[in-house]
Amino acid sequence: MSLLDVKNVKKIYTTRFGGNQVEALKNVSFSVEPREYVAIMGESGSGKTTLLNILASLDKPTSGKVYLKGNDMAKVKEKELAAFRRQNLGFVFQDFNLLDTFSLKDNIFLPLVLSGKKYEEMEKKLAPIAERLGIKSLLDKFPYEVSGGQKQRAAVARAIITKPQLILADEPTGALDSRAADELMNLFSVINNDGQTILMVTHSVKAASNAKRVLFIKDGEVFHQLYRGNLTNEQMYQKIADTLTVLTTGGERGE
Repeated sequence: MSLLDVKNVKKIYTTRFGGNQVEALKNVSFSVEPREYVAIMGESGSGKTTLLNILASLDKPTSGKVYLKGNDMAKVKEKELAAFRRQNLGFVFQDFNLLDTFSLKDNIFLPLVLSGKKYEEMEKKLAPIAERLGIKSLLDKFPYEVSGGQKQRAAVARAIITKPQLILADEPTGALDSRAADELMNLFSVINNDGQTILMVTHSVKAASNAKRVLFIKDGEVFHQLYRGNLTNEQMYQKIADTLTVLTTGGERGE
């Protein structure tokens, strides 16, 4: 069974005064298998962010269905949505979304606190993650005391500490310098190899070249997809760059 199934998803927005309708997503269908690492790419306005918001259950499609492990996400009751997200989804954002008045440790603990976990259990869960992510010595520091790359590592720790079904990453390297971005992508590869499923929206060809599959969105539809297979990161980078050239110059849709 696929972990995530997106079936014929359409999203239409009505402008503020009800005059015009904007079709952000036309007919998006794809699946994500357990342990996959998928990147989603496309030009600004192609529908990537709208799609991510729907997958995160922050927005609902106008039509079509999204299933997470066979469960229809549209049927999750409004009052249960926050708990559903905490239990099933991990989030990594471009701007980290850390609370400045909390230490890194308390930021990482937040989803567990909201789930009612005991402090001893939280400490036990954090220890191996902090060691793996190289932030053990930083846990008592506050976000303003550490670098962007260190903030993002803390954000990744917060995302994976609940052992979510799926990590959704929105431009995770967007606010990082090239070195920190490379470190983060290496980290994503490590946690993916450990069994974590990742779906990442990115503009960065370099970031996407770390994924095992890349979906290209154009005009609200899946235009094309690339599978890594046995390709190196460098070969994947070139294939992605070539596909983006076709995407922006009006090439044929493919599979």
